Amino acid sequence: MTLKELETAYAAAPEAPPEVLDRLRDDPRAGARRLYRRIRRRMDERQRERDRLDALLRIERELWAEGVERVAGVDEVGIGPMAGPVVAAAVVFPPGVRIEGVDDSKRLDPETRETLEGRIRDAALGIGVGIVETGEVDRLNVYHAGLRAMRLAVESLPRVPQHVLVDNRTIPGIVPPQSGIPRGDAVSFSIAAASIVAKVFRDGRMRELDARYPGYGFSSHKGYCTAAHQEAVRRLGPSPIHRRSFGFMAQLLGRSSPAFYDLLEAAGRAASLGDVERLEAGIARRAGGLSATERRKLAAIARRRRKRFSS
Repeated sequence: MTLKELETAYAAAPEAPPEVLDRLRDDPRAGARRLYRRIRRRMDERQRERDRLDALLRIERELWAEGVERVAGVDEVGIGPMAGPVVAAAVVFPPGVRIEGVDDSKRLDPETRETLEGRIRDAALGIGVGIVETGEVDRLNVYHAGLRAMRLAVESLPRVPQHVLVDNRTIPGIVPPQSGIPRGDAVSFSIAAASIVAKVFRDGRMRELDARYPGYGFSSHKGYCTAAHQEAVRRLGPSPIHRRSFGFMAQLLGRSSPAFYDLLEAAGRAASLGDVERLEAGIARRAGGLSATERRKLAAIARRRRKRFSS
C-alpha cells in the first residue's frame, strides 16, 4: 500500500495490524513516521482506557462471577447547593458491560455527561431515580435527604437488585445486601454511572426551575451558593425552592442567633493571628448563646483564618 492508502485506511481507525505498524515504524519517510506515531498514540490511549475500565469494573465482576447478576450502583447529587432538590440514581447493568468514558460525573464536562447518560440508558437493565424536594430537604436535613433519595432510587428500579453498591454510605430501609464503597464514584463503574445519571437529571430539573423562577440563574449555577446566586437572592428574596436550612439562607432570613452574627462579623474583620485568637476566645465565651451548628461553623471559620495567618 502507498502512504496515501495507508493514511486513508488507518489514520482514523481505532487500531492497525502489527505488521502495518512495524512497516510504518521502520519506514524512512517522515510522513510514514508521523502516521505511525498518530496510530500508536491512539492505540495507547485506547489501551489505557481499557485498563481504567477493567479497574473500574473490578467490584462488579467479582459479584457477577459469584452469580450476583443484578448489581445496582447508587449515588446522589445536590447535597451542596442552597436551592433545588437532592437527586439520586440507581443503575443496574447486564454482566460484561463496558462503556468507554464512564467516570465520576465531577470529572466530566456537561457535554460528555449528556452523551454518556444516553449510552448508560441504552445499556442498562434498569435505572431508578429518587428525588427529595426542597421542603423535605429542610425537614430531614440534607444528609438524611440524600439517604432518602438513594432509597427511593433503589425502590424505583424495575426489579429488586441482588446487591447494591453505594458511594461511602449505607442506605437505611432497603431489602438487598449492600456495600458502602469509599470513593465509590471513582472506583466502581456502576456507581460512576449512577452519578452521571443523577447529575444529568438534576441539571435538567434546575433548568426547568430556572424557567419557573427566572432571575436567580439556576440554569448556570444549578443552585450552588455562588456570589451571583447570593446577590440574586438578596435582590429578589428567596424563591420557593431555596433551602431555608442552608447557612446563607438562615443568615439572610435572620434565623441565626445575635451572637452568631456578631462573631461572624468579627471573623470578617480578622486581619492578624491576634484577631483570630480573640475570635476564638469570643466563640468560647459566648458558646452558651450559640447553637451546635453555629459553633461548628464559627470554629471552621476560625481554623481557616488561623491557617491563613500562620502560614
